[in-house]
Amino acid sequence: MNSNQQLERLPNATAVLVLGICSILFGCVLVGFVCGIVGLALAKTPMAMYRQNPQKYINYGALNAGRILSIIGVILGAIAIIWAIIGGLILGQSAFLFSDLFEDLLDL
Repeated sequence: MNSNQQLERLPNATAVLVLGICSILFGCVLVGFVCGIVGLALAKTPMAMYRQNPQKYINYGALNAGRILSIIGVILGAIAIIWAIIGGLILGQSAFLFSDLFEDLLDL
């Protein structure tokens, strides 16, 4: 690399890192899932830019860390959403059973 060639920062690397951290922190609610997806979407273009010319950029580590955190956040968010759906189905079923019980008690 020439000494007169300056290194550039990858665009959105800091934003991807912040969104990845937020997706972990808020992973148990829908916000973490959304932050993770937005972080992954923002990381796509800078990752392609880095792969084309890796010697030109200096903050690939922050971008990659944010991307990994976003992936983990999306997984945690998806698990939380699945558990919420399962919990809602179980509570909905039990509420239905209790409503039948209350109707039987009222009929007495």
